[in-house]
Formats: sequence, structure tokens, C-alpha cells
Amino acid sequence: MREATRPPCPEGRGLLKDKIVVITAAAGAGIGGATARRCLEEGAGVLVSDAHERRLKETVAELADAHGRDAVAGRPCDVTDERQVQALYAAAVDRFGRIDVAVNNAGLGGTADLADMTDEQWNRVLDVTLGGTFRCTRAVLRLLREQEGGGVIVNNASVVGWRAQRGQSHYAAAKAGVMALTRCAALEAAAYGVRINAVAPSLAMHPHLVKVTTPELLESLTAAEAYGRHAEPWEVANVIVFLACDYSSYMTGEVVSVSGQHP
Repeated sequence: MREATRPPCPEGRGLLKDKIVVITAAAGAGIGGATARRCLEEGAGVLVSDAHERRLKETVAELADAHGRDAVAGRPCDVTDERQVQALYAAAVDRFGRIDVAVNNAGLGGTADLADMTDEQWNRVLDVTLGGTFRCTRAVLRLLREQEGGGVIVNNASVVGWRAQRGQSHYAAAKAGVMALTRCAALEAAAYGVRINAVAPSLAMHPHLVKVTTPELLESLTAAEAYGRHAEPWEVANVIVFLACDYSSYMTGEVVSVSGQHP
């Protein structure tokens, strides 16, 4: 099948004008970095966070050059460390005065058959991917429930939370947990005027994915996509922007598939 032509990224429409967005794992060229760029293009102020301090500094400098230093801040954070998570959101409030949107993007993958998987491999993926989403959701929800006007939380899940893929037992279990966490937390958060939703991308290509996946697997996954191509990170970011903005005002507890896979 011939690969579909990649569309251009749409221009910003002010969908997040004057909103303050905090994004974890946002350094570099992955979904988090693309989300930061799209939020800035839509008029938001953005605090980006990442465990990799060098990449974070480079990303903050790039974003500040493009959108102005008043619109961008950075804060290192390891989402497995509760103190760092608490400090992240406190820094956002200190810098911008409030938080309107939290995008919990941090996650960790890897490939290992279950029979050969170590406890350390299992625990590390679960702690970053599910535990980190839990810690970040808990921390920001405590702030948003006291804040006038509520807010929005968007979690990054994956289609492997629904679909089986060999070598992904730990990652799939973590992402299925993110989906369940999203649904349950959304019911609790509704009383505070807070919406919580998630995206579930299929295959969004970026440099970090290439490092942890074989070319053969990427080729087979791409072949399963209806358009014959992988998603660009900004295509996932656009759906995150939709869930963050007022166009999705009645949606909560939903997991939105961002997928071009065959049924």
C-alpha cells in the first residue's frame, strides 16, 4: 500500500489563550515536546519538565527563542520521586500564578518476553509509567480542587492498553492502568470542576522510540496502520490540545484513541 501524504501541521487558533499548561517528559522531539510547541502556538504559557536536565535546558531555550521567555519555563522532575513531583507543580504556581492544564506524558517502555522479564524491568516500567501518572495526577488535583475554575488533566496512555503485543506485558499493564486511573479519577474530580481524559496513541515516531524498538518491529507496526505511515508527534499533540481546551468541555473519563490502525 502506498504511504499517505503527511499533512501540514495546522496553525494555532488561540484554543488555549492565557491558559497555563504543565507537561512532563517534554524535552526533545517526542509527544511531550510536540505538545509543548502546540500549546504555545495555541496561546498558552507552558512549564516543561523532564528527568533529563541537559535536554530540558535545550528545549526550554528553543521554545523561549520561538515564543518568548515570559511564556516558557522549565523544571527538572523525576516522576518516581514524590518530592520532585510536588516541587514541579509548586514551581508552576509560583511562576505563573495558577495551573489550568496538566499533561502527564512521562512513561517508560522496553521489550522483554514475560518469562525472561526481571522484577527490576517490571517495576521500573510500572513505577514511571503508571506510578508517575498517579503521583502527578494526585499532586495537581490537590491544587486544582482548591482553584477557582477547576482545570484539566490529560494523561498519555497507549493502544497497547487495549491490544496485545509481544514483549510488552509490563508496558501494556502500565498503560491499561493509566486508562483505569483516568476513568476513576475523573469521577472524583468532577465535583471540583476538573476534567480528566487520556489519549491512546498507536505509533508516533520520534528518536526515543527508535532507540528502544527494533527496525523490524517498527516496520510491522507501520504496516498495520491504515494510512501506511506512522503518526507525527504533533498529530497526537493536537488531540491533547483538543482535550485541554474548551471544545471538549463535556468530556471526562474518556480515553481517546489516536490511531490509524486497521480494525
